[in-house]
Amino acid sequence: MVVKHLKKSYLLITVFILSMFILAACSSDKESTKDQGDDLNQSTPQSGGTITIAAAEEPDTLDPHKTGMNVASRITGLMGASLLTNDPETNEIKPFLADSYTVSKDGKTITLKIRQGIVFHDGTPLTAKVYKETFDRILNPETGAKVAANFIAGIKTVSAPDDQTLVIELVVPSAPFLSNLALEGYLQPLSLTAIEKQGDDYGRNPVGVGPWKFKEWVNGQSITLVRNEEYKWSQSFYENKEKAYPEKLVYKFIKDTQTMLAALDSGSVDIVNAAAKDAQRYRNNKKFEVLEIDSQGIGLFLEMNIENKILKDTNVRKAINMALNKETIIKAVLNGEGKPANGPLPPTIFGYDPNVESYGNKYNQENAIKLLESSGWSKNSTGIMEKDGEVLRFELLTDSTHKQPAQIVQAMFKEIGIDLSIQTIEAGTLMEKVSKGEYEISFLKYTYNDPDVLYILFHSSQIGGLNHARVQNAKLDALLEQGRTTIETEERKKIYAEAQKIIVEEAYWAPIYTQKEYYIVNKRVQGLKLSNSNGLLIHDSWVKQ
Repeated sequence: MVVKHLKKSYLLITVFILSMFILAACSSDKESTKDQGDDLNQSTPQSGGTITIAAAEEPDTLDPHKTGMNVASRITGLMGASLLTNDPETNEIKPFLADSYTVSKDGKTITLKIRQGIVFHDGTPLTAKVYKETFDRILNPETGAKVAANFIAGIKTVSAPDDQTLVIELVVPSAPFLSNLALEGYLQPLSLTAIEKQGDDYGRNPVGVGPWKFKEWVNGQSITLVRNEEYKWSQSFYENKEKAYPEKLVYKFIKDTQTMLAALDSGSVDIVNAAAKDAQRYRNNKKFEVLEIDSQGIGLFLEMNIENKILKDTNVRKAINMALNKETIIKAVLNGEGKPANGPLPPTIFGYDPNVESYGNKYNQENAIKLLESSGWSKNSTGIMEKDGEVLRFELLTDSTHKQPAQIVQAMFKEIGIDLSIQTIEAGTLMEKVSKGEYEISFLKYTYNDPDVLYILFHSSQIGGLNHARVQNAKLDALLEQGRTTIETEERKKIYAEAQKIIVEEAYWAPIYTQKEYYIVNKRVQGLKLSNSNGLLIHDSWVKQ
């Protein structure tokens, strides 16, 4: 019965990533733009060549247990694999590195049978013991797992009675746990032999069991992967059951958007994650195809450190929410191809409460000013709010990808009397500072497929992790704990509806918009498929030479 309910729940949801954010787009036959006379996809896959993907951010490390960056998860996922996987058509959870799995009637014991014949890039065989060691490493506080530990929180014990059998005992049933076991980046098995050999350098010399092997990392420029010639254990939904077709896969780091598009035009990169306005330019270009999908997350939100003496005031946080004209931001940043976000969950995630559209903190400058005045602030001669000789001033931390919305928000804040300065820093440094609470206001986005993301982002136990707002709310904690242990679908909906209302009423965040993800692909790259749950499905892709 538990397994039945779990599968029903996962069919309704379509996974953090305090994306953080995931490389995703839809299948090309439904939502991609193609030239109907193009016969490129009718050719037979060819072996060889290189696929180059542009990335706006550079990873902090390729140790999946020590990173919280989406780009790191994407790259390490290509070098790894997972116990389970999401079927891109049905979103059903299916075996991958596990041949099979069962869940006990009480939902607390998951038994998995590990596939035989799988080896790491360094020749170490994959066994149940290796997976136990991997989970033990994640859960060891000395590892400092930034995100991975969240995905297996609730584990009581992990045992490996034999080489093939892995037994996971949970403290309580966990609705999102099976879905989390499908994370190829954060929860891939790791070779402790390789970790011990590399020591502190492991994050620069990772070893996995996936179709791609690490070759080199040139600081500030690129990370290069080469195909694993021994690979023959791909997911069941791939047509290619053995090694990848291309010889190399390169992630090239290009922060500036125009430079990135110029690289796409010149052919020095093949795939670009683009803004809506840029993607539109390529829709009718026969050299490229544009893939798009509704993102499973919040595309942009303003998070506030509520330990700040001014931001402790709910009126100030609500005023910040009401200062934001989201439609204007969407029009300027997304070329109008986005929707205002009223709460911490998007409509694409199971558990989204549509009532948030009525009780969310809507744009209203007049009410924003009244809220600030009710807390004792008043405009001085320069039009900036002031109280007891202190000016209402904040610093916004952001990375280079959010310069435009930062400037727009700066102007909107000024209209209600808030002086906002902008500090643009590197993405890895930004994540480190906000995790430590060394900020006032920051931009961020996330991608995930389950409402349990609210636990990761708002539960008090996650302070120092992804609870950047540093929320400590006992009632909210209780709801989020209940939500992740409740299997019955309708009951989970009710729990998360109440949690969303608390988050919005307390104005811990200022959600701005949900968006589509756009990827422009050079048609020399064939066979690419994309899905909500798995992101870029690259194993069937090949290079037309």
